[in-house]
Amino acid sequence: MPLLISLDIDGTLEVGDPPGLISVEMLRQIKRLGYLVGSCSDRPISYQQQMWQRLEIAADFTVLKHRLADVKSRFPAEGYYHVGDTDVDTSSPARRASASSGPTRRSCARGVLSCSSDTSPHMEVPLCRSEATTGSH
Repeated sequence: MPLLISLDIDGTLEVGDPPGLISVEMLRQIKRLGYLVGSCSDRPISYQQQMWQRLEIAADFTVLKHRLADVKSRFPAEGYYHVGDTDVDTSSPARRASASSGPTRRSCARGVLSCSSDTSPHMEVPLCRSEATTGSH
């Protein structure tokens, strides 16, 4: 079963406004590795869909941020991750509901999604299917 990665746009993706740390190439690599990938943003669904089309990446979903919990009910996955740059990405009721069994905050560096949660102080999800590592941050 794949992992699901939901991404905010502004401040998270390099194509956001402001630009974030996650590159388009990293998104392509995540898709090639079989992850379920899509966006969860305050941007309208039509904007999100057009963004993925411009990037020539087949997003598995696009959803408004307050509907993030719906993604979990639509897609069975091994784990659910939301990557965002603000506390809004980690503190909304919908966000907590969608990640009740998973990490809550992500950042990106050198091909690794790094995140922490209430139950796990730090977790790195390598952009490969081999393993995820845990440690303190």
